Amino acid sequence: MNASRWFQQHTDTFQKAIDACEHRYAWTAYTESPSSKIHGKEIPAAGKSRFEAMLNTDYLLEQPGEIGRTGEEISPYTQQPLGITYPKVDVGQLYPAIEKAMPQWRDTRVEERVGVCLEILDRCAGQLFENAHATMHTAGQSYIMAFAGSGANALDRGLEALVYAYKAMKDVPETAQWQRQFGADGEAKLSKQYKLMPRGISVAVCCATFPLWNGYPALTASLATGNPVVLKPHPSAILPVALMVSVCREVLSDAGFDPNLVTLVADTRSEPATMALLEHPKTAIVDFTGSPTFGNWIEQNCRNALVYTETAGCNSVVIESTDDLPAMAKAIAHSLCQASAQMCTSVQNIHIPESGILVSGQPVSFDQVAAAIVAAVDQHLADDKNAAFLCGTLVTDDIYQTLDRLHQEGQQRGTILRESSPYNNPGYPKARTATPLIIQLTQAESDLYREELFGPVSFIIKGDSADHCLAGATKDARERGAITSHVYSIDEDFLEKAQDAYNLAGASVACNLTGMPINFAAAYSDYHVTGMNPAGNACLTDLAFVASRFRIVQRKIMIK
Repeated sequence: MNASRWFQQHTDTFQKAIDACEHRYAWTAYTESPSSKIHGKEIPAAGKSRFEAMLNTDYLLEQPGEIGRTGEEISPYTQQPLGITYPKVDVGQLYPAIEKAMPQWRDTRVEERVGVCLEILDRCAGQLFENAHATMHTAGQSYIMAFAGSGANALDRGLEALVYAYKAMKDVPETAQWQRQFGADGEAKLSKQYKLMPRGISVAVCCATFPLWNGYPALTASLATGNPVVLKPHPSAILPVALMVSVCREVLSDAGFDPNLVTLVADTRSEPATMALLEHPKTAIVDFTGSPTFGNWIEQNCRNALVYTETAGCNSVVIESTDDLPAMAKAIAHSLCQASAQMCTSVQNIHIPESGILVSGQPVSFDQVAAAIVAAVDQHLADDKNAAFLCGTLVTDDIYQTLDRLHQEGQQRGTILRESSPYNNPGYPKARTATPLIIQLTQAESDLYREELFGPVSFIIKGDSADHCLAGATKDARERGAITSHVYSIDEDFLEKAQDAYNLAGASVACNLTGMPINFAAAYSDYHVTGMNPAGNACLTDLAFVASRFRIVQRKIMIK
């Protein structure tokens, strides 16, 4: 069997990942750049060719319960259908086949299951180029973002989750000898065995914009702990998930396991399959990344399953002071533009005191700070090539409706500081694009911004004071959720107060970030989502993300 060999083969990478998780430093197991200077020209070209060869074909994936074909993905770059069809699966027929595959996997040694997962990640790393094109033309990310954020960085999250799964399982000994005196004449000697028992079938519901961001960690966390995994991609972004599933099934087969331990359930908006999976009595685990509304419904209604959610929130910035206004404005503006603000870490609400702020000790008005942020956005987007790299495209036409609605509301109840408009994407004249809409409001209009507004819309909010701004932002985090929060201040007392306030609201916070993408969440170092506010109940990645995916049963026998 190859599984044990794979564990040994990848041991250096795995041990490095364990060390990175323990010490939280910067490291990646996978190449983050698609540059031909690193890979040469042939490998990127071959990946693009493999992607193009899949267009207008039936995606080959032999699974139980196939009752037809499905799929309606449309490229946000070309506005043309990909023309790829996937197996349409009857869930009632699929689950018995999955259950048949479970016993062998359940009884397999921890190291062998982990070895299979390590090999899956390694082979998925070998298809990063076709995955990048698949992600571009489904999720709408730029090529570089698709290669890194939905490729290498997502793989890192999968490896990170595997580390914690391994830690949790290895904390349980296989056997123990127990001896105790009972009374004057009695002595008991017991031989004890401890067995890890998986929960059951795990369903991972992936999101449209970053299909594999939770796909990889949900896969490795469940599969390594003995649970079969059903991947349910968003109807608009099936291909990246299908590529991963194909690798999983290939690796499992190569190791002598039933490939039905990992399956794909694809669907369309008009014929959804998610509820059939969530409501199936044999679904034991649910991993969900997507809208807060549906995530909250799953948390409240899927009581039969162990549920892990990552949704969204009112990600905020509080500005009290700075020693570098241009650098701060540039950092915030980058977040407003990156991936057209379709990231769970995108900044939405920017709180500034009405009296302005101090910049290197000198007063700068509210209007000047707001203008600096707007100017920084314009500077990021002045060149179409840079705009394409930074913004990518809009994943759906629905975002235009959000922009139109908020534009009207902003005109009536506030001030439009920056109009949203398309940009020209070089090479893709029909690309679905929009630049950031920026609206100025006061906290009296909080009903407009106290929810995630998916897409490139943000608010610059005037508060009575810096303390008032902080109170409003942290209240939103506590009541509506936040995945990322930012504070800019050179006042140490205010910084300490702000960090305490955000943490008490169950939110993580970053202070004075400049010179880097402030959206970035680093695998092995950043705990992504706290589980302590409405933005999600789970964290990528900690022991709590994996430890309940298995339980412990024991046997004890009297030794004579």
